[in-house]
Amino acid sequence: MRIKRTTPHGAVARRTRLIAMASGLAAAAAFTVPATASADTADAFGAAQLSTASEAVLEADVPGTAWHVDKETNSVVVTVDSTVSKAEIAKIKKEAGKNAGALKIERTEGVFQKYVQGGDAIYASSWRCSAGFNVRSGSTYYMVTAGHCTDGAGTWWSNSGRSTVIGPTVGSSFPVNDYGLVRYDGSVSRPGTAGGVDITGAANATVGMSVTRHGSTTGTHSGRVTGLNATVNYGGGDVVYGMIQTNVCAEPGDSGGSLRSGSTAIGLTSGGSGNCSSGGTTFFQPVVEALNAYGVSIY
Repeated sequence: MRIKRTTPHGAVARRTRLIAMASGLAAAAAFTVPATASADTADAFGAAQLSTASEAVLEADVPGTAWHVDKETNSVVVTVDSTVSKAEIAKIKKEAGKNAGALKIERTEGVFQKYVQGGDAIYASSWRCSAGFNVRSGSTYYMVTAGHCTDGAGTWWSNSGRSTVIGPTVGSSFPVNDYGLVRYDGSVSRPGTAGGVDITGAANATVGMSVTRHGSTTGTHSGRVTGLNATVNYGGGDVVYGMIQTNVCAEPGDSGGSLRSGSTAIGLTSGGSGNCSSGGTTFFQPVVEALNAYGVSIY
């Protein structure tokens, strides 16, 4: 598996590329421990101040952090992994300045990271990810998966021996987003299901939504959506925006796998920290954005 890119990407400009090559990363899960809140008077902060505080976390540029605005608590919830020091937390608060009180710091065990290894398993030249959802545009069939999986890989296979071809990567967006598109050129089956459940449509997530994730490493795990529009800093310039935050676990090789609510497609596994023995927090790319970007639909 690959945890770190050989060439860091910038996270400022959007990089949506239609290419014939792609690369992989797959997601991990996160185990949450009791939170330490620093929002003493969070209810005093308005929308503009919360937005400014959120931007300050980004400017602090501390790897191993993820954050989103929580409208219910009127705060910016900042989740920090085990690598983030007290000094780095202080750096984040200093960057927020007079809006530091709007930050609610929550510590989580494990390390936010992206995994490449070996939904169903799909194989690039030297790594494994998981299939997301099968989609189509007219008479052409595709698969959507994580952009960190497709960014840098060419042909995809359905078996570890790399003898049964799926097809090439034809679209990839990472960082900023985390979605990619693989075209079916081979003779492998392409059912409109995820985890054996027929997928009938796609929708955006809502906080509290019951969701189920499928991945090639850990299989099926369920939980709930805990946050929306989260920004995640994986380090090395790899920052993704607009992610769905959940309490569902995931492990190496689950990247790109499907997140559904009942028979509705919701997201694609991006990353996080933890494991499926202890629990976890995992972030997902909203699938509706990916479908719209490529002009494809669930079938």
